Amino acid sequence: MIELSNIRIPLARLGTTQASEHAALVRAAAQALRIDEQLVSGLELRRRSIDARKRDRIALIFTARVSLDAATEERLAATEKNIRIVGDTTRSFPTRTAKPLEERPIVVGAGCAGLFCALILARAGMEPLLIERGDDAARRTSVIGVHNERGILDPECNIQFGAGGAGTFSDGKLATGTKNPAHRFILETFVDAGASPAILYDAKPHVGSDVLPLVVDRVVGMIEEAGGELRFRTRMTDLLLKDNAIRGIRAECGGREEILSSRQVILATGHSARDVYALLAERGMGLERKTFAMGVRVEHLQADIDRALWGSAAGHPLLGAAPYKLSCHLDGGRGVFSFCMCPGGFVVSAASEEGGVCTNGMSYSGRAGANANSGLLVNVFPEDLPGDDVLAGIELQRFCERAAYAAGGGAYVAPAQLMGDFLVGKPSSGPGRIAPTYPRGVAWTALDDCLPPYIIEALRAGIPHLARQLKGFDAADAVLTGVETRSSAPVRIVRGNDCMSIGCSGLIPVGEGAGYAGGIMSAASDGIRAAEALIASSR
Repeated sequence: MIELSNIRIPLARLGTTQASEHAALVRAAAQALRIDEQLVSGLELRRRSIDARKRDRIALIFTARVSLDAATEERLAATEKNIRIVGDTTRSFPTRTAKPLEERPIVVGAGCAGLFCALILARAGMEPLLIERGDDAARRTSVIGVHNERGILDPECNIQFGAGGAGTFSDGKLATGTKNPAHRFILETFVDAGASPAILYDAKPHVGSDVLPLVVDRVVGMIEEAGGELRFRTRMTDLLLKDNAIRGIRAECGGREEILSSRQVILATGHSARDVYALLAERGMGLERKTFAMGVRVEHLQADIDRALWGSAAGHPLLGAAPYKLSCHLDGGRGVFSFCMCPGGFVVSAASEEGGVCTNGMSYSGRAGANANSGLLVNVFPEDLPGDDVLAGIELQRFCERAAYAAGGGAYVAPAQLMGDFLVGKPSSGPGRIAPTYPRGVAWTALDDCLPPYIIEALRAGIPHLARQLKGFDAADAVLTGVETRSSAPVRIVRGNDCMSIGCSGLIPVGEGAGYAGGIMSAASDGIRAAEALIASSR
C-alpha cells in the first residue's frame, strides 16, 4: 500500500456525491503515480480537508493510501523519491497485564478521560470499577429534556454530569491541535461504537449530539465486556488516605454511603465537579490556579456564515455547513477567540448548579440547523483573580452564572443582547432576523452586569478584529447569549511525570478537570496515558 499526501482537487471536479468524489480521487492518485487508473485495486482515505482560502477556487485536499500489485508498489518505491510503502500503523494497546493488582483500580467520572482509561485498564485485565455521579446516556437524555422543557435541574445529572461527560451534548467535535499515537485508536473505538467512519479521515471530525448517546452506551458496553464494572448515580464524597497514599474513597449511592477500597484512584471528574476541587483543597492536595476563559455564545444565520466562507459554493453538498475559528490578541496580551463552534447547531443550557445560568453549544450529526453558534470568549488569567484562594476562579464562574440567572429573570432563562446593541452599550428589546435557540428562552437585556468589566471591554474591542477575519461576524442582529463559563478548568491538580498527584501516592488526576486536557480527544488521550502508566507500574 502506498500513501499519497497533499492531493489537491478543485471542488468543481469532484461532482456532488461521495461516489463522484471517490472516483475523482482515484483518478488523481493514478495521475500522481503516473500509472493507469486500472492498476488501483483499492483506495483508503486517510485525511480530507477543505482549502477555502480563495472562495472562487475552493479545493479539497486529500491524503490516501492506494493499493496496487506488489511489483508495481516496489517499482514505484524504488524509483520515486516521494513515494513510500506503508503497512498497518494502528497502535496496539495492552490486552493483558503481567501482574494483576491486589485491589482493582477505581476510576471516578465517566467522561472521555474516564471512559478510555477504564477501557484500557479493563482490556489489560485489571477489572476497574468506574463510578459516575450522573446517569447512563439514555436516562441522561430524558433528564436534560425535562430541564429544557420545565426548568427543573437535577444537580447530579445534566449536560455536565452523566455518561460521556460534557462532550456527549456538545457536538462531539474530535479535532485536536495535538498529535498522539492514541488518536487513531480513539477514533476507531468511536466508529466501532456507531460513529460515522468519516471521523477517521475528516480534518474536522465530529459525531453529533444525536449519535453520541448511543456511542457512549456502546463504549460502556465495551468496558463491561472486558471485565470492568460501571456504577451510575454513585458520587465520590471523600478520599481515604493513609501515610500520604490513597487507600480508597467514600461514595454515596441511592442515599447509602459505602467505602470502596483501592490503592489506585483515577480522578476523571471533569471541570464542573466543583465539590471535588473543594474536597481536594480541604485534603491538602496540590492545586494551582490556571488560565481559563469566559464570555458568551454568539449566534449567526448559518447561511450567512456559509456565504462568507464558501462564497458562491455555499450549499454545495460536499462542503456542508461552514465552520470558523477566529482569534485576536489585544494590547496587554488578553485574547478574544471563538470556541467550540457548532455549525448548524443550537445553544444549550449547561447549568449544573441551582440558581445559575451557563450556556454551551451543540450540533446534530447533520448540522442542519438554521443558526451557527460558538463561544465568544476572553482569557482570564490567575492575576485577574483576587486574593490567594486557589478556588477563586470557580467562585468567579459561579458569580457570573448567578448574575446571568438573575438577569434572565429566573427559571434558567438566559440573558441575551443583539451584537449591535452590545457594541454601543444599549440594552436590547427583541430579536432581528435570528431566532435564539437557547431552549429555556431568553430575556432581552444588557449583558454588562453578567461578566467582569475586563471581559466586556475585551469583547467590545475584539469583535471588530474578528469581523475583519470573517465578514459579517459583527452583524448588528447577531445574538449574544450569556454566559459561557465552563470552557476549561480554572484549576490544575498538580501531578508528576508518572501522572500521580504530588504528595499523594496512588491518586491519578486526568483529563479536563485535572487541567491536562481541552476537548474530547486530548481528554481521552490523557486517560489512556494514565492507564498505560498504571499498567506499566504493575509489572
